[in-house]
Amino acid sequence: MSNQLIKPFQYKRIPLTSTEQTETIPNNHKKAKPRDWKNTLRRIWLLLAQHRMHLFIVGLFVVISSALSLLGPFLVGMAIDEFLVTHNVNGLLQLLMYLFLIYISYSISIWLQNFLMIGIAQKTVYEMRRQLFTRLQKLPISYLDKRQHGELMSRLTNDMENVSTTLNSSVIQILSSVLTFIGIISVMLWLSPLLTVITLAVIPLMVFGLKWITKRTSVFFKEQQKHLGEVNGYIEETITGQKIVKAFSREEHVIASFAVKNEKLKGAGFWAQTYSGFIPKLMNVLNNLSFAFIAGIGGILAFYQLITIGVIVIFAEYSRQFTRPLNDLANQFNTLLSAVAGAERVFEIIDEEEERDHPHARQVSSIQGDVSFEHVSFSYEANQKTIEDVSFQVRAGETVALVGPTGAGKTTIINLLSRFYEPSEGRITIDGVDLNDIQLVSLRQHIGIVLQDTYLFQGTIKENIRYGKLEASDEEVMEAAKKANAHSFISKLSNGYETVLNQDGSGISQGQKQLLSIARVMLANPSLLILDEATSSIDTMTEMNIQIALKRLMEGRTSFVIAHRLNTIKEADQIIVLKNGKLFEKGTHEQLLKHKGYYYDMCNRS
Repeated sequence: MSNQLIKPFQYKRIPLTSTEQTETIPNNHKKAKPRDWKNTLRRIWLLLAQHRMHLFIVGLFVVISSALSLLGPFLVGMAIDEFLVTHNVNGLLQLLMYLFLIYISYSISIWLQNFLMIGIAQKTVYEMRRQLFTRLQKLPISYLDKRQHGELMSRLTNDMENVSTTLNSSVIQILSSVLTFIGIISVMLWLSPLLTVITLAVIPLMVFGLKWITKRTSVFFKEQQKHLGEVNGYIEETITGQKIVKAFSREEHVIASFAVKNEKLKGAGFWAQTYSGFIPKLMNVLNNLSFAFIAGIGGILAFYQLITIGVIVIFAEYSRQFTRPLNDLANQFNTLLSAVAGAERVFEIIDEEEERDHPHARQVSSIQGDVSFEHVSFSYEANQKTIEDVSFQVRAGETVALVGPTGAGKTTIINLLSRFYEPSEGRITIDGVDLNDIQLVSLRQHIGIVLQDTYLFQGTIKENIRYGKLEASDEEVMEAAKKANAHSFISKLSNGYETVLNQDGSGISQGQKQLLSIARVMLANPSLLILDEATSSIDTMTEMNIQIALKRLMEGRTSFVIAHRLNTIKEADQIIVLKNGKLFEKGTHEQLLKHKGYYYDMCNRS
């Protein structure tokens, strides 16, 4: 059995039952860095700026729509003073026609700016999502091992959706609100400076109220995004491990743990929405207060003929529009907070250091298979070595069996050989070349891995086998399946090689999945082979088929085998016995039995 188990994610102050973890990989996230809103907004702008021309056109339509929205109330005020008071019906009808054209033009400009902005937003989000997914594929295994997969998926889904929603609507809304606000203030000052000052008297109250509210909403929106990621991660973890949950009757425990996380999400969401909900209420109160000032004081000014009735109507309408952009800005600020928080989480992964070749790494066209571990030590956690001072040599074409108790370091040896992790001390060479001097892609093209837990992708059987060599022909795929003893059961399926498998490979047995995995590696034709418990949990008849397939696969290749069954390892050219992370014994099966040491005791106990 593979000796890396998944450890349930642990959250602050909520201790969960820990599954015993061998060759422990730390599961703690890095502490979150202080939020850098300006830098995040700058990076979003750099993505948007790739569509400058379209953005300019959108901005032009926003200016036009904002101007038209201001022109309408102004003409209504003119109609009262110029046409209603003087009973000029013809002039009134003409002005009504102008109003009709203005509002039609306003609607068209609104539609066009939204249409164009949606296109820009989707292209921007597409690029962010592409960068995020690309970086996830290039991150080292060590990074992925330390984080819940569901939490990472949340960044691709929930966080990206927040950014998309904000770019689709909020950008235009914010720009339009700013332009409308500036335009309203300018016209109001031109019409009546005194009435303008009275109207603006509500702004200090507005600023104070918004500052008090947004200070609290920003905290709760951050908490909401964090807890949402944790909930998604826990859901993904428990659904994936549902068989284990049921096997140990842990349904109630899982439900209780989820309830705690869900409660935290509910609390953060409740207070985020509650505080943000104060904003429109505050705006409505201040809007009504402003209207009351305008109506009262404007009426007194009109009584003394300092202003006209039409000006009061214009101010009343503008006061409504005056608070509306502020209201919109406040509402969009909450949406913007959520989107920026999501964008930060996305950029956080994009900024992670990807797997990189060493400066002098080169391609290798072929590998003979001579492997050497020279005083190699490694630790997943500081001050806790998983393997220590391990040295051994393997000649090309040899089969090496790695044996030892759970947690001895067997899988760590494989991880280091595949360069999923880097040694803390010592070095590993292939054909005398340090692994660090070989490009990662070049190295892994020559390594084939068959794991205990076979992973199949959603798609046809043919596509799953071809994953080992994407350019392979159908004939090559079939030949690999025959060598892996998989052709027989594939031919009996209703659609043969075109049979569609789900991600978990439902519809075929565990042994058949393993045969497909062997066929996939067979097609790739690697020079160096790694078998990690490849025959574990397989019935005797299926194991015989797999053993025949594995012998064909191992022929002429340097092979590293992790297995607990004696018949799997006794034919190995060299057996390496690990215990407590140290090389305890090594030799052939017969040599180790004669030595009557730890391996001898293991064989007698099996």
